[in-house]
Amino acid sequence: MDPVLALVTGITLLTVVGIAFGGTFMLRVVTGAVGANDLQKTLFRAGHAHAGVLVTLGLVIALLTQAAGVGDAWSTTGAVLVLGSAILVPAGFFLSALGTDPQRPNGWIRSVWAGFAVLVLGLVVSGVATIAAAAAAL
Repeated sequence: MDPVLALVTGITLLTVVGIAFGGTFMLRVVTGAVGANDLQKTLFRAGHAHAGVLVTLGLVIALLTQAAGVGDAWSTTGAVLVLGSAILVPAGFFLSALGTDPQRPNGWIRSVWAGFAVLVLGLVVSGVATIAAAAAAL
């Protein structure tokens, strides 16, 4: 594995601790220990779920592209883009719900859309690179 990709995946594995801590926060929100309105509960749930799923997807892409023989630069680029979306999307959900009693998401919701764009780009890079590596190996 490319050393840069190994470093990124190692750091990403440590972020799972933060996601797990977010689970305890979610439990406190759902049980009412932390006050939150319906919008906040919904966006906090979405942020937590997307963090876990996108981190897992980014790690799987790193492994799959390496296993398929994708070049280090393409493998790293695709995985880092997907892992970048794992920051942008949840951040948008969490930060857009800040405040005492928000009735609508604030401007941070744009981060969700930017994250989805980065996700799609990472998936396209990884998918095309994997197909190219497979075609070259035939």
